[in-house]
Amino acid sequence: MASTEITDIGKIFGEVLRRYRSDRNISQEELAHRAEVDRTFVSRLERGVRQPTITTLIGLGQALGVSAADLVQETEKEYLRQRG
Repeated sequence: MASTEITDIGKIFGEVLRRYRSDRNISQEELAHRAEVDRTFVSRLERGVRQPTITTLIGLGQALGVSAADLVQETEKEYLRQRG
């Protein structure tokens, strides 16, 4: 997998994360508090600058009331859709 594809996946994950957070009317700060991460880290995730560890991914899912698998599955689905 080329590094540009990894970057694309990071950005797509960020969009998925933002969508889940927005659908629940949760601020970045509240999500960060619930997931026990820094708010700036949530911002970086949503912008695709950083990618979560599995531990963080599970924490984000719990904070949003979804499974980590749902977050990954939505990211993969969107990635494959964009690749066409």
